[in-house]
Amino acid sequence: MTTQDWTIRLGNAVRSHRKAAGLTQQGLARLAGVGKSVVYDIEKGKATVRLETLMRVLTTLNIDLLWRSPLTGRAEGEPKDA
Repeated sequence: MTTQDWTIRLGNAVRSHRKAAGLTQQGLARLAGVGKSVVYDIEKGKATVRLETLMRVLTTLNIDLLWRSPLTGRAEGEPKDA
């Protein structure tokens, strides 16, 4: 999966969670403490958003970001017995 594929999937997830929460892009931006253009950029799959800023938006929507490591064989944030 390419970087563009991931950013588009993430953008779609943010959009669907935002809408399910009944928030506008501007409302989400205000709650997350970021600019409206940041939410727009995330939802459009732009890869130029800073990780710290992305995490503020994800945290506001209660979205956890997990990643797998070939060294541990599990997703970071998962219990060790999962």
